[in-house]
Amino acid sequence: MDVETAPALALTENAAKRVAWLIEQENDSALMLRVSVSGGGCSGFQYGFSFDKTVNPDDRTFERDGVVAVIDETSLELLAGSEVDFVEDLGGSSFQIRNPNATSSCGCGTSFAI
Repeated sequence: MDVETAPALALTENAAKRVAWLIEQENDSALMLRVSVSGGGCSGFQYGFSFDKTVNPDDRTFERDGVVAVIDETSLELLAGSEVDFVEDLGGSSFQIRNPNATSSCGCGTSFAI
């Protein structure tokens, strides 16, 4: 029996659309969204987003609607089961991560603790 597993990192439809639009603005279809976690921020770890053309040996890739997200294995351990979303509201627009592993996060949503 085949067991379907959820991706370790998922992009929402809104996130994929926004990344596709940003890549179009950069006029470089080889770009991928790199998601990372680094030490720091007010809660211990902070999320990072950038564009990259390189997939390193310790990277994993995830695709949604033609958009590729890249994340290194160390960051993936902290983000397993997370969802990357793009949210627009009265306070502005931003990429946000819904991380089921976080025990707390800061008010701005870019920093978390495990």
